[in-house]
Amino acid sequence: MTSNYVSTGDAAKAIGVDRRTLQRWAAEGVVEPALVTPGGHQRWDVDDLKEQLRKMRRSDS
Repeated sequence: MTSNYVSTGDAAKAIGVDRRTLQRWAAEGVVEPALVTPGGHQRWDVDDLKEQLRKMRRSDS
């Protein structure tokens, strides 16, 4: 199984938020990137990110 990892900007576009919002959520521990490169860049699996957000919304209700 291969995962398609995307940049923070592309992941943010896919979920309809600004790149800085996604970066802030990651810094606050709200969501976790699929991986962080040796250079510190976050890479995201969009399906996993959407699932993290669904779980977060369910726990808020």
